[in-house]
Amino acid sequence: MNINQIEQYLNDDSPELLESLAQRAEALTRQRFGHVMQMFAPLYVSNECVDTCTYCGFSRPNQIERVTLSVEAVVQEAEHLIKQGFRHLLLVAGEHPKHVSPDYLSSIAQHLRPRLASLLIEVAPFAVADYARLTQAGVDGVVIYQETYDQQRYEQVHVAGPKRDYQQRLAAPERAAAGGVRRLGMGVLLGLSDWRQDVLQLVDHVRRLQKKYWQLDYQVSLPRLRPCAGGMANPVLVSDADYVKLICVLRLALPEVGIVLSTREPQNLRDGLMRLGVTHMSAGSKTQPGGYSESTEATEQFEISDERSPAQVAAALQTYQLEPVWKDWEAVLHGSL
Repeated sequence: MNINQIEQYLNDDSPELLESLAQRAEALTRQRFGHVMQMFAPLYVSNECVDTCTYCGFSRPNQIERVTLSVEAVVQEAEHLIKQGFRHLLLVAGEHPKHVSPDYLSSIAQHLRPRLASLLIEVAPFAVADYARLTQAGVDGVVIYQETYDQQRYEQVHVAGPKRDYQQRLAAPERAAAGGVRRLGMGVLLGLSDWRQDVLQLVDHVRRLQKKYWQLDYQVSLPRLRPCAGGMANPVLVSDADYVKLICVLRLALPEVGIVLSTREPQNLRDGLMRLGVTHMSAGSKTQPGGYSESTEATEQFEISDERSPAQVAAALQTYQLEPVWKDWEAVLHGSL
């Protein structure tokens, strides 16, 4: 599917097209990924941040309770998730080079990796050498959202801090790939700009990286804005119908790429999308440091929408004849090659 075809689909609001896209996306997902859903959980390690971003609860001007967990406290949080079955974790933090450094993350990885199937990070971008070091410590994946590919809009919502540099952000996924990570997550934050153009640019970006770093396992995500500290004035609304179409188009445009669905989205919508293209789902998520063990008073990054427990989400998957997968053996097999 070329970019012009993708654009035509995104601009066509007919119910007949949506039904056709849904059927094709479901068939392709089952063909390429089988009847399984990879389960993962975000683990927030810090809400301290040096950036001023108008859409984020961690934005520096926001008067919130700031916390960075000790390595021991992160391990304690992870224990709560491991007991629920999770073996795929995503470490998340605000962008603060002093508090969330490669040293800090490497120490966490060395403690957690032996007990996990996969450990990804969603933090400030680093240099290639830092990614290589983190990979050696046990981090096997990096998630970096461009947020929006509209450079003018990007500069409007990123008011101050290192994240304001559009080109540096744009180059970050390739630095991670050059650093040796095996998994690369990319995406845009729907609600900041024209979502059709953002998705077109995202597909193009992923395809360009696939050509150069073909051996990587790619994942994409399209989170929508959610209420948070500081708020967000005049977001560009994306309806549920448009969101369903986006997921279906992504599946057809990037047939080999995993699609991630977070608890930002409501229960009914998540249930409907389980079969249409999504391959990775979070459940029972907390978006503040110490959220799982309730050990801090830290402020959450944003409000989640689907508040079901991991067990409840797993049960919903099974009603759709899908198997929730908490652990796989890819890391073991990869290490033996």
